[in-house]
Amino acid sequence: MLRNMLIGKIHRATVTQADLHYIGSITIDEDLMEAANMKEYEYVHIWNIDNGERFQTYTIKGKKGSGVICLNGAAARKVAVGDKIIIAAFGLVDDSEADKVVPKVVIVDKDNKIVEKYEGI
Repeated sequence: MLRNMLIGKIHRATVTQADLHYIGSITIDEDLMEAANMKEYEYVHIWNIDNGERFQTYTIKGKKGSGVICLNGAAARKVAVGDKIIIAAFGLVDDSEADKVVPKVVIVDKDNKIVEKYEGI
């Protein structure tokens, strides 16, 4: 059996941009992606803290150190610049390995700079 396990999360990121006319995805500062164990083009869940929207898209690397969190394409309609969101990545893990999964969690400030990193919830 395979289990879909949380492998990384960016908590309370601030949306810096929304680009309705881009093809799609979420652009994330590469530093944040690395810290949260996320890869480019990975499928992620987005949970908007401010309006309750929940949706999925894929990641694109943004400039390192930029703090960029940009929702692109149709996802841009689900947020407003300034909204706080949670970005979560999941991975399929064999049941025998599931108890060994420890997600990387990143908490950011209002400028999307890392203020806390830890493994586990």
